[in-house]
Amino acid sequence: MRVWSHDRFTFPLPGGHRFPLGKYRLLRERVVAEGLVARGDVREPGPVGWAELELVHERALLERIRTGAMTRREQQALGLPWSPGLVDRARHSTQGTVEAARDALEDGVGMNLGGGTHHAGRAVSRGYCLVNDVAVAATLLRRDGLAGRVLVVDCDVHQGDGTAQIFATEPEVFTLSLHGARNYPFTRIPSDLDIDLPSGTGDGEYLAALDDALGIGLERSRAELAFYLAGADPWQGDRLGRLALTKAGLRARDELVLDRLLAAGVVVAVVLAGGYADDVRDTVDINMATVAVAGERMRAPRPL
Repeated sequence: MRVWSHDRFTFPLPGGHRFPLGKYRLLRERVVAEGLVARGDVREPGPVGWAELELVHERALLERIRTGAMTRREQQALGLPWSPGLVDRARHSTQGTVEAARDALEDGVGMNLGGGTHHAGRAVSRGYCLVNDVAVAATLLRRDGLAGRVLVVDCDVHQGDGTAQIFATEPEVFTLSLHGARNYPFTRIPSDLDIDLPSGTGDGEYLAALDDALGIGLERSRAELAFYLAGADPWQGDRLGRLALTKAGLRARDELVLDRLLAAGVVVAVVLAGGYADDVRDTVDINMATVAVAGERMRAPRPL
């Protein structure tokens, strides 16, 4: 199993900031320590090019990101202070999703140990999302003739407003978002299919709603390639979640998504999106289960 990791690229945060920067390193170390991924199969992507980012984002936004000219208001909306390290990390993370999508075309499933920055829109960075990695990867693969119809299955607890906005007029990309109804973003940009779940939704209700949504998404998208945002934040202990899934329920979610998509002949690139547990080890537990489920469903091992 090959995965993509960008945790070496870090950036400064104020003391007490709630963005869980450390979870990415902890996850990489643990997938190797527990034998889910061989050390040599944890690959580091290069930085995505600015020209590739411009396929999705407006040039003026990218110029402010590149030069450090983001306004204070923009940085407040992003929730992260601008720094060269932040930009470098975002570019490497985005390329990791591109590589995971290419792996999916070869192996059935590909995986980035990060990504899922679904709040970034064409002209705006927000919600810890500097650029939209899934939108860039989907657009780039379609441009290069490697993928046709695409389905985005967003199971982060927060609605995927940026992805919805970017693909609002693109009929060959279907956006599906299953999320908490009373949560960020409080002004929504409609996806092709939005499923709003009440606070306190548990495993059974969530999985039933997801199963129905996948049926609709598969029928309407007729996709060849899917991007699955496996957010850890629907967990019952997440600080920003408001849903009530157990860790077992989240693993069942991962199994349901991958099994439904693969059975329909759709290959899947998995990204991890959000997770904000008080103890970062709980988020890593959930991410580990996602890696395990993905690894179990990959095709035959790569030749040496």
